[in-house]
Amino acid sequence: MIESMIEVDFFQALQDRNLNAIRAIPKSDLHNHCMLGGKRAVIEKFYGRKFTRFKSADAGIGDLNHWILNEFRPFIQLPGAFEKSVEAAFVQARFDGVSSLEMSIDASLGRKFNISPDRIVSTLKHFHQRVAPEIDFQPSLGFSKKISAEKLMADFESYLYYRYFRAVDLYDDELAQPIANFKTLYRLARKQGMKCTAHAGEFGSADTVKEAVETLELDSVQHGIGATGSPAVMKWLADHKIVLNVCPTSNIKLKRVRSYKVHPIRILFDHGVRVTLNTDDVLIFGDGVSEQFLKLIKAGVFNAGELEVIRRTGLELHNRSCNLI
Repeated sequence: MIESMIEVDFFQALQDRNLNAIRAIPKSDLHNHCMLGGKRAVIEKFYGRKFTRFKSADAGIGDLNHWILNEFRPFIQLPGAFEKSVEAAFVQARFDGVSSLEMSIDASLGRKFNISPDRIVSTLKHFHQRVAPEIDFQPSLGFSKKISAEKLMADFESYLYYRYFRAVDLYDDELAQPIANFKTLYRLARKQGMKCTAHAGEFGSADTVKEAVETLELDSVQHGIGATGSPAVMKWLADHKIVLNVCPTSNIKLKRVRSYKVHPIRILFDHGVRVTLNTDDVLIFGDGVSEQFLKLIKAGVFNAGELEVIRRTGLELHNRSCNLI
């Protein structure tokens, strides 16, 4: 009964184009990078200055990495900035009405900024409970494809003692090195009972999506929109019940997709691929999950009923993965 009332409220919020009402409805965010996932106002207040707004000149993540290096790195090196970033991420999720959150922390963060694993784990626990204890939070460890598999394995092993992280993710330049280089790391993650996901098809092809799923035995794919280049791969993803955690605003801001109106999430949905809506890096790209629901219906990409299917998919998949771990 309660869920049916939420469904009706969500339909009404979408039809009214009421962003605040959409924010009030429970939803998931399954593709969120903690350090770049915070509410901008919270971070800028602590920083005492505003970040330069991100604008990509070319398709790809080159300009994104440049922004992180020149804008965010000086901030994160300040005393207390790590803790403020984590706090801001939970503030943003709560503000957006996120009830199921899968958020990653870079496994190499401690080595890069001299932050101990104990400090990282305790900070995540503290701000989860202090800011948003009502959120069902699944912490994830993220790994950059630009770093050697040997270094990443050492970073990963430094966190195993805590038995805190429940998923792994792989990101950055898709072509940095062969996906097979990370098989050992993912084999260990699966042995630990962790959910396995990775970025693929953000800029790569349908074949790269399928290769990543098969090679690393993935449960889900971050982005994955390159799969639309092959009906056969989309059918394969649908048949194998592989979910794609899509981030439309990110795809548009990084010039992978021209606009919401032509975003390939519609093609994936029509081919039976299970998709969810997610933020990626809300500090940089600006949109929460709620804004993206609103923009998709305004652009005529989905109707309210279809967006309800996507909302429910995210919540159901998160709950299922939590029960399996």
